[in-house]
Amino acid sequence: MKSFLATPKSPERSRLDDDICVHIFTASAAMVGVCLTVIGIIRVVISLRRSDQVAEDMLAVNALLYLGSCLLSYWALRTRRLARNHRLERVADILFLLALTLTAISASYMTWAISAY
Repeated sequence: MKSFLATPKSPERSRLDDDICVHIFTASAAMVGVCLTVIGIIRVVISLRRSDQVAEDMLAVNALLYLGSCLLSYWALRTRRLARNHRLERVADILFLLALTLTAISASYMTWAISAY
């Protein structure tokens, strides 16, 4: 019984990998802008409190994670070596999912901080 990872890469699988990489690239680039916009909104809407600083810090880290995911997926799209491409895609995917999780945590925290106000 052959494992899924041991099978040779088909042209269809290669196209799917490229599609995933393009989606990670575009979504993570857009999310960097979203994080920066929310940081600006927090500054304008909420008065200076200690919890606001924590939310801004979480969103700044979040933006950096999305930026890292964006850069790695772009690098994966540009590389010609198949092994490097897979490695970069995997790391970009992990960073993107980590940033997505932090987005949900940040949104929950900001909701809690605003409702506590």
